[in-house]
Amino acid sequence: MPQVEITVPEHLEMQIAQLIEKGEFVNREEAISELLSTGLRAYKTSGPIEEEEPGFEEEGGMMGHEDEYVF
Repeated sequence: MPQVEITVPEHLEMQIAQLIEKGEFVNREEAISELLSTGLRAYKTSGPIEEEEPGFEEEGGMMGHEDEYVF
């Protein structure tokens, strides 16, 4: 499996450590791999998130799709 080195902000490292402590993941490698995979699947589903000015959201739900909400 290819290895990747990343640098994350301290607040993200703390959140990952808390998930491991709670038993959500066995170790950091599993946590980061699963969280990255989940993020990539979400990105493929919704596409890139465009930042908009507050108050200018399209009608019909988030992302302009009436029955689809992306979190």
